[in-house]
Amino acid sequence: MIHIKRLHGTEEELYRLVAPLVMNPAVLKQNNNFPFRTSEKFQWFVALNEEERVIGFVPVECRRTGGVINNYYVENKDADVLEELVKQSMEALSEKTLSAVSFREDKEVFRRLGFVEEKQWTRYVKMRKEPAHAED
Repeated sequence: MIHIKRLHGTEEELYRLVAPLVMNPAVLKQNNNFPFRTSEKFQWFVALNEEERVIGFVPVECRRTGGVINNYYVENKDADVLEELVKQSMEALSEKTLSAVSFREDKEVFRRLGFVEEKQWTRYVKMRKEPAHAED
């Protein structure tokens, strides 16, 4: 069983929870050595297991035009954990368009959640999910 915490991008608890991961060489390698970043414009969705250990996170940059998921991490690339993190971010930003730059191997998770592919690169796929009221 996992639970998801929603944290503001500059909250002390966020730094305490994710610092060991965002500075871990193995995690950075999985993220193609791109650093993770945050600011007051970010909301983070952090997955914790029963032992309260972080097993994944999805930072969402909140812009005027919508939210952007980019540079996320999920331990062992667990699709179920990623799906739960993305669902939580969708619920939190349900009134806005949500874009994601996902790893190619994760695009099916986003597709199942209603994201539509916009562009594909060698390692990434840009996807988009319109708010529910825009789909009517």
